[in-house]
Amino acid sequence: MSNFSYLHTMLRVGDLERSVAFYTGLLGMTELRRTEVPAGKYTLVFIGYGDERAHTVLELTYNWGVQHYELGSAFGHLALGVPDIAATVAQLRAAGAKISREPGPVQFGTTMIAFIEDPDGYKIELIERKP
Repeated sequence: MSNFSYLHTMLRVGDLERSVAFYTGLLGMTELRRTEVPAGKYTLVFIGYGDERAHTVLELTYNWGVQHYELGSAFGHLALGVPDIAATVAQLRAAGAKISREPGPVQFGTTMIAFIEDPDGYKIELIERKP
């Protein structure tokens, strides 16, 4: 069906400013919009690599007063393409990112990947995609 378009993925976060700093500072995303909802006691921040009309983005949801979530076993990871995985991981490590899998080939394949974690423990797969 071609009537669908993928708009965003939502993650609940325990410290909104810490998470915004991680995704914008370390991963180079841009804060696109922020909505405070006092009646619902939550804040939404949409971030990404381009305008929402043309790009899938990430929605960070902060429920006021909730500082921790159990991640569960159903969610896997987000994935980002990078041109040089070794250099990217070195830069992220120097900036304080948690590296949970060092760069190397995917099991049973040749694609080079690595994993990092955001401040709430969500896994982010980095996939080398040469220009």
